[in-house]
Amino acid sequence: MNGRERIKRTLSHQEPDRVPLDLGSSGQTGMQVSTVYNLRQALKLDPPGTPVKVSEPFQMLGEIKPDLQEILGVDAVGAGGPKNFFGFETDGWKPWTTFDGTPVLVPEKFNTVPNEKGEIFQYPEGDQSVEPSAVMPKGGFYFDSIVRQPPIDEEKLDPRDNTEEFTILTQKELDHMRAQVTRLDAETDQAIVLTLGNMAFGDIALVPGPTLKNPKGIRDMEEWYISTVTRKDYVYSVFERQCEIALENLPKIYEAVGNLPTIVWVSGTDFGAQNNSFISPRTFKKLYKPHYQRINDWIHANTTWKTFIHSCGSIMSIIPDIIDSGFDILNPVQTSAVNMDPEVLKSNFGSQVTFWGGGIDTQRTLPFGTAAEVRDQVKRNLEIFAPGGGYVFNPIHNVQSGVPVENLLAMYETFKENSSY
Repeated sequence: MNGRERIKRTLSHQEPDRVPLDLGSSGQTGMQVSTVYNLRQALKLDPPGTPVKVSEPFQMLGEIKPDLQEILGVDAVGAGGPKNFFGFETDGWKPWTTFDGTPVLVPEKFNTVPNEKGEIFQYPEGDQSVEPSAVMPKGGFYFDSIVRQPPIDEEKLDPRDNTEEFTILTQKELDHMRAQVTRLDAETDQAIVLTLGNMAFGDIALVPGPTLKNPKGIRDMEEWYISTVTRKDYVYSVFERQCEIALENLPKIYEAVGNLPTIVWVSGTDFGAQNNSFISPRTFKKLYKPHYQRINDWIHANTTWKTFIHSCGSIMSIIPDIIDSGFDILNPVQTSAVNMDPEVLKSNFGSQVTFWGGGIDTQRTLPFGTAAEVRDQVKRNLEIFAPGGGYVFNPIHNVQSGVPVENLLAMYETFKENSSY
């Protein structure tokens, strides 16, 4: 089987020839740029000093090029809009060196000049005449959002302010999607994962408005979470407006790309912390589920796309409603969180949703364990999740910086040795 066939089969909850593998098809299944560089060097894909492109600047993810995909056996490839997390286009590459000394290429509007403290700021749309929307501390590896919360006047709160960044797609954006997807369909035999931006309700990474020069509404992360309890009607109105925009965009996207994508990434809203969910099942049902259902219902009625939701943390209590909302794929399957035992997940939900992730703990085992511990965990998780299909191997969220190369190699070698059915 090729990658596209392999993933389609596992999405149908049938066993393909082997477990499919993903690396880099979305902003939650990738690898930090320094780690990509070290892996490419270990595999002798580049001469020393060859820079790696920063494909996603907020998390500082590295480009997973076709040669690396081929060596590892990656079965999925990503596509999306022309602009990144900060609202400027990911092009016009220029050289830069990260704090840990990794040679990289960054987009033209990526600010590379530190301030007097050694911090690197990024600006909405790359416009340095306005306040920055994110900062990388000196010695850091990725960016932290900067809260730019205007004073809140309860009587003047307007849902339009919290949906300013959710817009009807332009023809340029649609043409970019069409060109990307058409090229990937022609040049690869991998499953295409198309990221549909602006359809994640309450995604806390987007709440501060990193693309906006003058964000209005509720933009403080703590205030937003509080508002899901104290301002439920307002939050519902925000989601309702966002959903209407999404439903207007979906037919335009489908007209541009047709059924060439196998999967569409819909949501990256995190509902779980390490020890429990952020919200109750009742709140998920009332605030989130109705809007996810409308989006998933349209997609399933009009396309062959399978829908993808990302949520970190301990979310066992809301998985039934996530599935009932119409999602086909659940990522990152954080088995390291409380009450997220892989055997229970597979037993309870393995026939209803495809697990995409859960391959190894990226908080402890992969960065801090031994190669032997990495091998043991990868093998065990494959034994649990693989049977009957409905599983794509990926680490739990993005692989971070500082991971020993021997652990990366142990992970992928063990996957290859144990991925066949």
